[in-house]
Amino acid sequence: MSSNQNIVVRGSGINDGKFPTRDGGRNTKVYVQWQGMLRRCEGKYKENRPTYAGVTCSETFKSYSYFYEWCQTQIGFGNVDNNGRFWHLDKDILVQGNKLYSEDTCCFVPQRVNSLIVKPKINISPFYLGVTKQKMTGKFLARCNTGEGKRKFLGSFHTPEEAFQAYKTFKESYIKQVADEYKDQLDPRAYEALINYEVNIND
Repeated sequence: MSSNQNIVVRGSGINDGKFPTRDGGRNTKVYVQWQGMLRRCEGKYKENRPTYAGVTCSETFKSYSYFYEWCQTQIGFGNVDNNGRFWHLDKDILVQGNKLYSEDTCCFVPQRVNSLIVKPKINISPFYLGVTKQKMTGKFLARCNTGEGKRKFLGSFHTPEEAFQAYKTFKESYIKQVADEYKDQLDPRAYEALINYEVNIND
């Protein structure tokens, strides 16, 4: 149902009523995606999520009508994975270190791919991502998230730098492997970015 009255959503979004937000008694998928994006740009959401500090969205993406039309043209929008989960709106793959949700920086990817790229809310290790220290032996352990709720043990090392290198090597290789599994379904820009994805020691 359309309306000429603009409705403010989550403080910054504008819904002009041009496109539906409900379908069969529940919010449409595109409206859920849009609201979720706006929520992740809110100050309250960022309070306990350091990796979201400074995250915002473009003026165009604040418009529900614009976001709705953009989604209809995107590869992967509306896709579901093997567990029946809709693909995620991702801002980190096309531009590493990106803080802006926009038509030029976002794409849709499976949760498995999204989980591989998203950094922890808080890095509990005082060393590097993927590296912890074993108290009993003093060795540094490397483990890597596989994007499927599991962490693969990569070995123990004498220095945190050696452990991180094992983590980096495995993760970059694994990301390429997963990218190849989804190659025929992914936006070509996302596939290219995943193939060239680099894990940095300062992440």
